[in-house]
Amino acid sequence: MKIAIVGTRGIPARYGGFETFAEQIACHLAQRGHEVIVYCRKAFTRPDDVVPPGIRRVILPSIQSKNFDTLFHSCISTLHVLATDADVVLMCNVANSLYAWLPTLFGKPTILNVDGLDRKRDKWSAIGRAFLHMCEVLSTLTPTRVVTDAKVIQQYYQSRYRKQTRMIAYGADVKPGSGELADFGVTSRDYFLYVSRLEPENSPELVLRAYRELETDWPLLVVGDNAYSPDYVRRLKAMADRRVIFAGSVYGDRYWLLQNHAGVYISGCRVGGTHPALLEAMAAGNPVLYLETAESDEVTRGCAIPYHDDPKHLAAQMANLLRNPQLRSELGKRAQHMVAAEYSWAKITQQYEELCLEMLRARRRPQRRDECGRNEKEVA
Repeated sequence: MKIAIVGTRGIPARYGGFETFAEQIACHLAQRGHEVIVYCRKAFTRPDDVVPPGIRRVILPSIQSKNFDTLFHSCISTLHVLATDADVVLMCNVANSLYAWLPTLFGKPTILNVDGLDRKRDKWSAIGRAFLHMCEVLSTLTPTRVVTDAKVIQQYYQSRYRKQTRMIAYGADVKPGSGELADFGVTSRDYFLYVSRLEPENSPELVLRAYRELETDWPLLVVGDNAYSPDYVRRLKAMADRRVIFAGSVYGDRYWLLQNHAGVYISGCRVGGTHPALLEAMAAGNPVLYLETAESDEVTRGCAIPYHDDPKHLAAQMANLLRNPQLRSELGKRAQHMVAAEYSWAKITQQYEELCLEMLRARRRPQRRDECGRNEKEVA
């Protein structure tokens, strides 16, 4: 098959979960013999980027704006893909439901991965939330198939819209990583790791307040940034004590170096489906503390420790893990085994491959006729 991926910032991954998703799915599909086109935003690519065989990037301009970046780039990407020989279009982000109907007019079935309920993110204004709510409704109408990456979101679409979706989770495979921990000012297994875009719905303030309550020489390593809201990042740095290390955005081998050597991983995600960094921390064998939500409960399956939306409760859970190295070890092993069995990228890619084939068969079936010139469907 020839499969086009639209709606992310592109590959290699330099932003968030959708970009890692696009990179991993593209690589695994290419390894299975498919041709993959990944649409990329110029600002997130570099001249020396290496792209694996079987993958072609289409680099198009975008608008550097929180509100219009995705909409503009996805629009021109969708128009471009109409003129290609792609068999299937895989779109990411519920906002792209605006365009998901266009490829179908040209005989290209469209999968829309809606992720979580994006309209609930704190970063959006009332107008932004209303627009995303409209896109959520459109997502039940415009694509050929809707994919949700958590059962909680699948159940929401069923109960709210009576819409059947395909549940395909996010994936995680451990990589060895490379680099020196000393470059980040930490030592192996002796630091807390927090990885996320620095946005309110990912609870960085909660984590910083909890850490201030803790008496420990373990540093808190904060990995992530927010290019659209630098003032918010400055505010977080102002409220942090001297033990907190802000590493900025870290990707690739250096990212896996930090995951593979963390002492405890802290997830603060409030909104979304399956959270990529949470899965990756578990895949790396880290003991995990996570803000208790239905989505994260679904992912962790009892292999991690939840905490409430309260700095003191999180601080108490952090202190508990510090006192119990055996518990840290047990949690890490259980999480690693569970993720390897349920969330490998090979398994996730196979599910997307099967969905693509299913849509292509459904598209072609009415065109096949018997010797009398009747559609097979009519004969049945």
